[in-house]
Amino acid sequence: QVQLVESGGGLVQAGGSLRLSCAASGSINRMGWYRQAPGKQRELVATITSGGSTNYVDSVKGRFAISRDNAKNTVYLQMNSLKPEDTAVYYCNAFIFGTGNFWGQGTQVTVSS
Repeated sequence: QVQLVESGGGLVQAGGSLRLSCAASGSINRMGWYRQAPGKQRELVATITSGGSTNYVDSVKGRFAISRDNAKNTVYLQMNSLKPEDTAVYYCNAFIFGTGNFWGQGTQVTVSS
């Protein structure tokens, strides 16, 4: 079982920045961030493999950057130029080959206009 501990959410004005962090209790193949806004389905925001390959949803490209520190089993999401539509609960995700997916508890990000 993998434990994920998230931090870094909060309230920010439009145009501002936030940085999310997620520390895993073990080594992870692929880590990522998903988000879920009220009344909407959970959607992928960004993922990063252990080799550093990244993937982003189109709506955050050029504004968000995902990175990881493999030595610390930690993934980060730097969010810049935040928009009110980025408001959601952000969930850390960890995928391990042969084991499956694990989720963090979620952290609220609220962007005011």
